[in-house]
Amino acid sequence: MTTPPASPPAPLRTRITDMLGVDYPIVQAPMGWIARSQLASAVSNAGGMGIIETSSGDLDAVRGEIAKMADLTDKPFGVNIAQAFVRDPGIAQFVIDQGVRFVTTSAGDPTKYTAQLKAAGLTVFHVVPTLAAALKAVGAGVDGLVVEGGEGGGFKNPRDVASMVLLPLVASKVGVPIIAAGGITDGAGMAAAFALGAAGVQMGTRMVSAAESPVHDNWKQAIVAAAETDTVFLNRFSKPGLRALRTERTTRLEHQDHVEMSEMASALDLYFGGDMEASIALSGQVAGRIESVRPVRDIIHDTVREFRDRVRELAALA
Repeated sequence: MTTPPASPPAPLRTRITDMLGVDYPIVQAPMGWIARSQLASAVSNAGGMGIIETSSGDLDAVRGEIAKMADLTDKPFGVNIAQAFVRDPGIAQFVIDQGVRFVTTSAGDPTKYTAQLKAAGLTVFHVVPTLAAALKAVGAGVDGLVVEGGEGGGFKNPRDVASMVLLPLVASKVGVPIIAAGGITDGAGMAAAFALGAAGVQMGTRMVSAAESPVHDNWKQAIVAAAETDTVFLNRFSKPGLRALRTERTTRLEHQDHVEMSEMASALDLYFGGDMEASIALSGQVAGRIESVRPVRDIIHDTVREFRDRVRELAALA
């Protein structure tokens, strides 16, 4: 007999859940080609905030993925604008026209789209890797920040700062709510992020490895098999910085002064074909703590349960 799934934990009220209208302050990272309706709807249906990406640059496909969300979930979801990858100057209006209420902007100047998006009634968070970037975003009028530590996967500031340092620093200088990103995979990490000043968390690598993630199982199993030392930082002395899983390809690239983005030209062969040497598998150090491929619902609900357990344990020490 199949054991029915456990009841969802009670909603967790924070500034983030109040702003976004979700049950739990857990946001799924907007990974290119991965953050599509299959994954984002699973996150939203589990009570978190699913995000649809635009960084792939294929806006016709993105429009179709957003349309699919209406059939897959009746819960809130958002869209990310990764400015470094924008090919369409009308990207902000494109996002507005999709009817979403939440947008994250990243990889660029927060003054570029914030006013237009907010004028249309959207809630805008900007992704920041430094205190200076955080202060600029707040000055641009964003509603909140995604504070991204250097241990996270993907495109990074070459002068990376760990979440343990960056998060409390930014929290001490701004008044807007913060979503912590980088190194978050469970309730213990979420509790740590809240202790450092966050009101929500974002998960990337954990969601890449989730059962509903569309990537090939080879990538998921590489995350599960990874040790905490099995990521590399590419372009340490140029831009853009990249944190990725260690493979033969990335080990070779690790020692180059500059890695051309042409190295990612065959990304779909990796993402969906499973050839781990075809491109660069962007992943965070937290891969070393991920031990299995799990459904999104279980990831989110167990994270909330463990978060509450950890907070109670800490409160008992006070």
